[in-house]
Amino acid sequence: MLARELPGAERLHAFRCAAPIDAFRDDVARRAQTLGLQPLRWPAPFPFDSELAMRVAIYAMQIGRTVPFAQAAFRQAFAGGHDLSDPDYVLIAAAACEMHPRAVLSAAQRDSVGEQLRASTAAAIDAGVRDVPAVRVGGQVFHGERAIAQAREALGGTGQA
Repeated sequence: MLARELPGAERLHAFRCAAPIDAFRDDVARRAQTLGLQPLRWPAPFPFDSELAMRVAIYAMQIGRTVPFAQAAFRQAFAGGHDLSDPDYVLIAAAACEMHPRAVLSAAQRDSVGEQLRASTAAAIDAGVRDVPAVRVGGQVFHGERAIAQAREALGGTGQA
């Protein structure tokens, strides 16, 4: 889905000056460190236009490589600090998943991939997703870094959907 189309997408564009942006980024970096994640490197610009990366994610889903591609793309963006609107970084992420560059670029331009991306975005909005990250369990949507823990609690701590 395209996060820029979600109702809460303007949240990161609401900052009017550098100080609140820096405070937000520092807070996210601190929380990532608390969770034991590797150091965060923000891509410039952020947020970036993720449409190409999301089109490739749709293709990755079609060929059974959703999770590896998502992991590689997030590594490029937030470990490498790379803007995923740049096709080179999307192709590097795809190559890490043994996805051929020509096949990736061809698939990303298919009308059917764009239609599937629009449909998944609309379905997420209809399901109540307003921002990312989000986890849906049954009819309930959980947002933010605690989404997984909240979803687990909603399932009675079993982790079973």
